This record gives sequence, structure tokens and C-alpha cells, in this order.
Amino acid sequence: MKTIREAAADHVLVAAHRGSAAGNIPCNTLAAYEIALRQGADIIELDVAKTADGELFVFHPGMEFPHLRLEKHLSDITAGEVEKLRFVNVDGTPTAHPISRLDEALDLLKGRCYVNIDKFWTAIPEITATVRRHNMQRDVIVKTNAEPKWFDLVEELAPDLPYMPIIRKEDTLTESLFRRKLSYIGAEVLFTDESDPVASPEYIRFMHDKGLILWGNAIVYNYKDVLAAGHSDDVSLTDDPEKGWGWLARRGFDIIQTDWTLLAVLFLREIGK
Repeated sequence: MKTIREAAADHVLVAAHRGSAAGNIPCNTLAAYEIALRQGADIIELDVAKTADGELFVFHPGMEFPHLRLEKHLSDITAGEVEKLRFVNVDGTPTAHPISRLDEALDLLKGRCYVNIDKFWTAIPEITATVRRHNMQRDVIVKTNAEPKWFDLVEELAPDLPYMPIIRKEDTLTESLFRRKLSYIGAEVLFTDESDPVASPEYIRFMHDKGLILWGNAIVYNYKDVLAAGHSDDVSLTDDPEKGWGWLARRGFDIIQTDWTLLAVLFLREIGK
């Protein structure tokens, strides 16, 4: 499999946010990942939570009640207790879908796509060890917030894993990150306005000239927290995909994260991206 940067040189990569979930298929399940791959996803984005006894499961920390109807955090219960839990569907009705271990997810995805492991900062040593055990060091993207404490930890514990900081509005870090022993491949950038520096054509050209790639977010996780100046899944679906996925692709973003994998893939193919 090509490196992520090599793949991004061929076409805009589509990242399926927690897989493709709808109806009775909950997000962050093996079924959601399989569906996203069938719909053409290049990258599966997944979340990792660590249990009280140190085991890694695929789950978005803090979403225990909406996704499980559980009034505890996974970090407060044991792996044995987690294995008994089942997701609820979009109507809040229990499903047969369990919470998978990170090992199971990597077994499913290895060699089939790239994997963005979100919430990397919650368990950097353990996640890194798991990735290495699966020999997927080239096939993952790990991210942290743009803070020196996380750069230090990634440099110490995971210098071989493709790394992206999450940067809001303005990038003051790239030059210093080049001087660190990191596998720095680019950045996830968040911007509320098209005039924000990280959304400018000049910045995107600067990053590309450095051999770096840029991740844009079309997802709407919270409508009050604007991630891409309104160039979102919502506007792509309810108005015009040119205003959402099209704008991000034509602006020069190398990766677009979406909750609507199939429609995004079909549109990007249609416009030659």
C-alpha cells in the first residue's frame, strides 16, 4: 500500500467519520467500518477509549449515554464489563453490535485502508504498541491538539507514526515541527471563516511545497463549533455539494472527513477529484 502522502497525490482522500452509520448500524462498529469501505472510503476514522483496567476499545469517550444508554464512562469500568455492553441505534433501541477492541478493528482494516486513530492522546503508549503489534506503522494517522506536551510525548513514544497536529485558524508550528523527530505528514486545520490563515490558498500552497498534506472537516459535530467555514456535509446535502465538498477539494485539501461517505465519493469522482 502507498504511503498516505503518496495516495493523497493521486486524488482527494475521503475519511469516513467513525465509519458509515445509519438506521440500525451504530457508528464506531465493525459493521460501520465495513460499510464505509464498500462505499469507497480511503480512510476510516475511529475513536479509542481505555478501560479502568487499561484495555483499548473503539469508542468515543464521553458518548456513553447517547450511544450506550450508560451513565458511566468506559474509563470507570473493566474490559469484562465493556464486553457485555451493546450499542443503541438512532432510535435509542438496543442493537446486537458490541464495542470492539482496537485489535479487532485493526485486524479488519489492515491492508484495506488507512486508519485515523482519534483520541490518540488518551493512551499514547498503549495505542502505539497496538499499532506496532499489527505492523501498521505506515498505515495510520495519529493526531493530537497543537500543544508542546503532546509533541514531546509523540516524539518520545511514537516518532515513527504518521502524525498530524490539530490546528485552529493559524499555523505557527510547522517550522518547529520539522526540527522535531516526528513523522510529520501535515495538519488537520479548523477554521470558522474562509479568511482564516489556514484556509488561505497561500498557506495550502506553502504546505504542499513542503510535501505536507491538509485534512479538512466537512462533518458537523456541533453546529455551534464551525470546522470549515460552513463548507460542510449539511450544505453539501441540503443545498449544493459544490459549496461543501467541492469547495474543500478545489481549495486544495487532500483529505475530506465526512459522515456521508458514499455521496461524497460519488461527487468527488464526478468532478474529477
